[in-house]
Amino acid sequence: MTEKTNKLFDKITRIGNRAVKKAQEKNRQKGLPNVYSINGKILYALPDGTFTTEYTFD
Repeated sequence: MTEKTNKLFDKITRIGNRAVKKAQEKNRQKGLPNVYSINGKILYALPDGTFTTEYTFD
């Protein structure tokens, strides 16, 4: 990749990372879990900071 392409890629990545962090914080404030897939396994990060693999949010 060219230097220009690398800089653009870095800028887009920074913007995306900020957007994700903002969305995660909004979820925590609303009491909603953040959902991740790690090695094909779904994990729920609860607002209190704990993780679970079980969906119990009905």
